[in-house]
Amino acid sequence: MMGPTLLALALAVLAWVLVVGDLVRRHRPAWHWYVVGYPVTACRVVFTWRRVALLNDLSVSRLPARTLIGHLLVKGDPVRPAAPRLSFPRATRMGLTVAVQLHAGQTPATYLKAADAFVHAWKVHAVRVTSPERGLVLLTAMASDPLQRPGLATAPAELLSALIGALESGGAWVMNLRLVPHWLIVGATRSGKSTLLARLINQLAPQPVALVGIDCKGGMELGLFAGRLSALATSRREAVAVLGALALDMQERMSVCRSAGVRSIWELPDKLRPVPVVVIVDEIAELYLSDGRRESKAETEQCSTLLLRLAQLGAALGVHLVVAGQRVGSDLGPGVTALRAQLGGRICHRVNDPGTAEMTLGDLNKDAVAVAQAITAEERGVAVCTGPDGSWSRARSHLTPTEEAVSTARKHAALTPDLPALDRALAAPEGDDK
Repeated sequence: MMGPTLLALALAVLAWVLVVGDLVRRHRPAWHWYVVGYPVTACRVVFTWRRVALLNDLSVSRLPARTLIGHLLVKGDPVRPAAPRLSFPRATRMGLTVAVQLHAGQTPATYLKAADAFVHAWKVHAVRVTSPERGLVLLTAMASDPLQRPGLATAPAELLSALIGALESGGAWVMNLRLVPHWLIVGATRSGKSTLLARLINQLAPQPVALVGIDCKGGMELGLFAGRLSALATSRREAVAVLGALALDMQERMSVCRSAGVRSIWELPDKLRPVPVVVIVDEIAELYLSDGRRESKAETEQCSTLLLRLAQLGAALGVHLVVAGQRVGSDLGPGVTALRAQLGGRICHRVNDPGTAEMTLGDLNKDAVAVAQAITAEERGVAVCTGPDGSWSRARSHLTPTEEAVSTARKHAALTPDLPALDRALAAPEGDDK
């Protein structure tokens, strides 16, 4: 009687453990990872490392200068390949990290090529390869896609700071214009670029800042938020007028700072400080493309010059640029490359051509370019972004429906600062046409 009873009890306990384990895995994935997933994955990493390193040309065969065999002295006999030294896997939330000491002459590029092999050998979702210092590679394995269902992270509310999504590490993805004053956002159609801009406006609308839109697609995108915009340019001619007015406004801000003996508007007393301005440009290529006419070329050159001037001088004067587009390449002209150099913040969604990813991230980190090009069409809202410290990460913007962003803009329309200079600039081209 004891045998069948114990067997039934064991089966009942096993069933209970499986059920509870499945519930924990679904509702508390982090707990399940630390208790079950991490120990199993760490063992895979340790026990498969030598073989994976050998199969992916990460090992190095050491040749002894001399080998003694009996009474014979021979040279050049190879020994077993030596795998790079691996640290013990350190657990992170839903992942682990290991540090690898490179052999002499090795580069991180070799490990980038072997990333897929690590994924299959360790049975994880993805492995990111970074090099925090020379001679060292950091492998970060993730058990599952942290951006598939990113949680709504929290971030401190600060002026000119917008919580726009979640980072792959689980932290908040924040666009802080005080830390990084100018940004470049690229992405193909339906990659999540427009959703990101809607989220940005949704976050900035309740703040005491002036929002200026430049949308040369007739205002189809930014025109939805016109109630919260201090000015909206819907053509290149209007863009030239608005940018010119902002350039003149910057000169007035310089005079105020010079008179007060300060280097930035943020050092001015509150009563003297002018309102910060955020200029959002949608589809930057429309400002640089020319149809060959003299007037068109002149407008293109003016846009290029004025945007570069705002980017070079605007940070200390409270004028910030957020430039977005489907394609950004040197074929648009040298002005684009010069402007790109001034836009310290970079966000790259899925793009249609490698050149755009290279233009966006190539001057910062080659590894980021490869990761950005791997973003699939199904990963809407996923992007590679840079941080204030120059690092990069995969991230996903929070889905903000257009209706919600429009509602927020209307709700805070009363906060829209009145900038008469911009109103006059937009009225001037109409008067000229008459």
